[in-house]
Amino acid sequence: MTVDEIIAELRDGMSIGLGGWATRRKPMALVRAIARSSLKDLTVIAGYGGPDVGLLAATGKIRKLIFSFVTLDHIPLDPHYRAAREKGAFQVWEVDEGMFHWGLRAAAMKLPFLPTRVGIGTDVINQPGFKMITSPYQDEEELVAMPPITPDVALIHAHRSDDRGNILNLSVDPIFDELLVRASERSYVTVEKIVSTAALDMKTNSRFNLVERALISGVAEAPFGAHPTSGSPDYEIDLDHLRLYSKSASSAEQWDDYRSNFINVDEASYLSAVGGPSKVSSLPKPIY
Repeated sequence: MTVDEIIAELRDGMSIGLGGWATRRKPMALVRAIARSSLKDLTVIAGYGGPDVGLLAATGKIRKLIFSFVTLDHIPLDPHYRAAREKGAFQVWEVDEGMFHWGLRAAAMKLPFLPTRVGIGTDVINQPGFKMITSPYQDEEELVAMPPITPDVALIHAHRSDDRGNILNLSVDPIFDELLVRASERSYVTVEKIVSTAALDMKTNSRFNLVERALISGVAEAPFGAHPTSGSPDYEIDLDHLRLYSKSASSAEQWDDYRSNFINVDEASYLSAVGGPSKVSSLPKPIY
């Protein structure tokens, strides 16, 4: 598929799960396409939010956000997310990372809930949407019954695939991407490169194959499709661009300028505007 063909499968009001972590392997090519589309009233599910959440907040696409945090790592808070949150622009269901993990796992296992101690003793479980359950065993411990988090669609970014949906995620940490796919009704993946099935060398690389291809509804080749987040080991985080992105929240004029240059353009123009393949490929490894 193409990026635009994937976006054409989405509908107003859908719940959309976004993979990756904050500034690592976010499906930004798909997010930019959503941002310039007519889609609206989305429930965005992003345990580890980053500029994906910020862009969708700034373009008014979010009706509800289910998340653990939104950060740009080196820049503690995404300013577009912060501005939208302070205005009360959308509903939020903020959960602990452990709760988010358990919610996806419950959905992936097709269970009505999973018991956990995470959240006990905090105000998180005072939000609507949580119930307690008593252990049926002798201990009779009271636990949080974490409900499933089930997106209509999962969008993730990986490194390689074939045209059948066999994908390879070469990152050191796959984050929750596997569970997100398993929890969702449908899943679409952008990859750095689509290759032949033989080139994937699945016998050697099977540990990088997150899920079976039957769970993948479509793949699209999108070189540097995670930029400005990292697609490591192919390329690193573009900290300069993240600073430019953050600065665009300073005024309406700067946001209009950013939107014109980096959102309301096709991906080839976007890549050219951020310096081209050679620049992105040579980005230095960040220090945390």
